[in-house]
Amino acid sequence: MKTLLSIVILQTTTLFFVQLSVAQNSAKDYLAAHNAARAAVGVPPLTWDERIAAYAQKYAKERAADCKLVHSNADNYGENLAEGYASYGPLSGVDGVELWINEKLSYDYGTNSCTNGEQCGHYTQIVWRDSKRLGCARVLCQNGGAFVTCNYYPPGNYIGERPY
Repeated sequence: MKTLLSIVILQTTTLFFVQLSVAQNSAKDYLAAHNAARAAVGVPPLTWDERIAAYAQKYAKERAADCKLVHSNADNYGENLAEGYASYGPLSGVDGVELWINEKLSYDYGTNSCTNGEQCGHYTQIVWRDSKRLGCARVLCQNGGAFVTCNYYPPGNYIGERPY
């Protein structure tokens, strides 16, 4: 009986991790993470756009070989990129979004600038009040990490303008 119980727990744990990794890369989860950050500053939620997601997926596939954080040539979209690993393995899509949201700590609304030479432009793109639509993608890279990209329409981060 003890062995059977261990097997059931192992199977349940395995299923949990499979579901968790899939859920953290879904459109619903990308939107939830983005819209929670936007709600925190009183900005309307983004909606998912399949056309933008297809663009993000196409570009992510191009980066799968090297995982370099090189922006695409999307003049009509804002773009955030992340690459790497989490403590449990390759970065999930939501992990990437959370990295960008954590830049809020480096954003000074009063001066509309990043503090102490830190990055905050990924965060300000997420909460850019005029952005309405979102598309994201994630690929596993040949180096074992993951590449995450999100594109925003209309784009944000215009010099001299506040995000919200």
